[in-house]
Amino acid sequence: MDLLKGLNPQQQKAVTASDGPVLVLAGPGSGKTRVLTHRVAWLVLELDVAPWRIMAVTFTNKAAREMRERLERILGPSRARSLTLGTFHATCARILRREAEAAGIPRDYAIFDADDQRRLVKQAIRDLNLDDKRYRPQAVHGAISRAKNELIPPEAYFTGSYYGEVVKRIYERYQALLAANNGLDFDDLLMVTARAFDRNPDVLAKYQERYRHILVDEFQDTNQAQYVLLRQFSGRHHNLFCVADEDQSIYAWRGADYRNIRRLRDDHPDLVTILLEQNYRSTQTILDAAHAVIRHNPDRTDKSLFTRRGCGPEIIVHEAYDQDDEARFVVDTIAQLSASPPPGGGGRGQVRPGDCAVMYRTNAQSRAFEDAFVRAGLPYRLVGAIRFYARREIKDLIAFLRLIHNPADSVSMARVINVPPRSIGRKTVAVLEDAAREQDVSLYEVLREIPNPGAQSPKLGTRARRALAAFLEMLEGWIAARERLTVAQLIDRVLQDTRYADYLRDGTEEGEDRWANVLELRNVAAEYEGLTLTDFLADVALVSDVDNLGGEVDAPTLLTLHSAKGLEFPVVFIAGLEEGMLPHSRSFDEPEQMAEERRLMYVGLTRAEDRLFLTYAFTRTRYGDSELSVPSRFLDDIPPELVSGSWRREQRAGGRRQEARGTRGEGRNSQFAIPNSQFCAGQRVRHATFGEGLVVESRSDGSDEIVTVIFEEVGLKRLMASLARLERLED
Repeated sequence: MDLLKGLNPQQQKAVTASDGPVLVLAGPGSGKTRVLTHRVAWLVLELDVAPWRIMAVTFTNKAAREMRERLERILGPSRARSLTLGTFHATCARILRREAEAAGIPRDYAIFDADDQRRLVKQAIRDLNLDDKRYRPQAVHGAISRAKNELIPPEAYFTGSYYGEVVKRIYERYQALLAANNGLDFDDLLMVTARAFDRNPDVLAKYQERYRHILVDEFQDTNQAQYVLLRQFSGRHHNLFCVADEDQSIYAWRGADYRNIRRLRDDHPDLVTILLEQNYRSTQTILDAAHAVIRHNPDRTDKSLFTRRGCGPEIIVHEAYDQDDEARFVVDTIAQLSASPPPGGGGRGQVRPGDCAVMYRTNAQSRAFEDAFVRAGLPYRLVGAIRFYARREIKDLIAFLRLIHNPADSVSMARVINVPPRSIGRKTVAVLEDAAREQDVSLYEVLREIPNPGAQSPKLGTRARRALAAFLEMLEGWIAARERLTVAQLIDRVLQDTRYADYLRDGTEEGEDRWANVLELRNVAAEYEGLTLTDFLADVALVSDVDNLGGEVDAPTLLTLHSAKGLEFPVVFIAGLEEGMLPHSRSFDEPEQMAEERRLMYVGLTRAEDRLFLTYAFTRTRYGDSELSVPSRFLDDIPPELVSGSWRREQRAGGRRQEARGTRGEGRNSQFAIPNSQFCAGQRVRHATFGEGLVVESRSDGSDEIVTVIFEEVGLKRLMASLARLERLED
């Protein structure tokens, strides 16, 4: 197989790079996954590197699956399976299973997901008799996570204030609770691995010798812990192959540090840098607009993205009256695109609803779009809604399975000990938790001592003891069967013993939907034939929102710009392009945050393949009040020749944002007043399609007139007078 066939010169240069540290700066849509895949294949097939000596690290399970599937086609299943390929967390989880003793953790540890972590933080706050309104669990958990991302254990946590001192105490208690439950959180997977390598040079040397080549995707999104791990793994052979784009680093809020690229250069003076600038996704118009936005950021390597797809259609910038009018415009435009033949110059065929994506800065902005789709009777897909694995019934079943896998998992025990209800109330659970805390054991250990008359057991009534004994008998039956049953069979056993179907299927549609979710989880478990419960639980714990983006519904996707990373769509709408929304108001006085907002806009722009619509509202409701909006500064960055319609003419006339910025919208109508205008506010008009309505605004648009009308049947529309053929009605 010719591994270089079909690669452009820069891609070939990256694939065939010599040993040593390599940094591939890959622009969006430049084929970086193909480069990574072919680099691995080149090492195996051309340089005769054994697959088991190669580690490839990705940031999502989806990326890891795609890469493995490609490599199976190139190398064959056997050699592909010998590779160490997965996310940082999954890779470290496997290492910790093997090196549990060196890491000082139990081999059957449980991975606590985000919800379980928050519950444990809340418990730590309660245990310390602290006020959870003053020390909010989510904020405290964020501080703990940031410390772990920087490899700071509780004893080294820098306080600097009374609040910091309290966070340190909660951090210590939180870690103690994790240990008592034989648990690790996501951040621990990285921190404990790095610490184990530091404390056990012989263990580190084993992995350094094994992995001759380390490859990492999305290097710009690594945090301090991940950078240290990469430095540890590559410490012997120094064959570190990093693919990155500092212009797409948008996860600073979760610890990502694009400055790791600078650290890589400082740590490796012999670093070879290769630019991938040919784009296979977008039109040149879209690429030029994206470059015009991102070029203002400091501390970046400039890339001149180009494509052979042609210029494509101009970008549409649309001003809506408010957020609801903005949403209607988007829904109407998607409907029109789906019903119209494709435009010339770069399009790829008929637009389907599923080709379209609506992106926005914050989750709260989805409300107007969801309402608009519902009112129009059109389906949509929402990324970031309640995830499958976060639904109550799925969390229950996962907790049962985790408890079977690790009976010391008191968090899972507390969740399901009374699910379905079995006369074990909150007071009973509180008594058990107090006893576990006093004896420094798990809830399971306390539960096992209850039937023993001579043991130190908590004071409980006869009814509670009977219910607890029945639950314990059921649990120990599952534990005894876990080695001989598949995961799917274990689920069947739990469902049967608990009569969970009767609990869910209460005769309502919601009950049937929840039961359908349970059956879907059972379907997923059936795919783990031959694999262990440990494998299943590890994969479930590491799954992410966008990894689950799938389904067969041909419908537009609604998602935040953060969730859009790594995706692409033929048609993209970016909504809410106003000062305070994008860029977010929090970034106004923080240059680093403003730079990240600009990168976020860049990511959104470069998700588009063929068509790009940028929208903003004249007025937007915030915190219950309607405010006049100022168009985003990012719109002004886009050259006028790339934009269609009135926005281009207004830019050439000097730009609206600067004027509005000074007036905050005051006197806006007078700014666009037309001495000989055909229409004025308060006038009644008739449109051939929309019917009768009331003019609320009229303003200049070059040689034309833009008339905003509230129609009685279809609501607010903004029309060009020369095309609308409005009929003025007598009062």
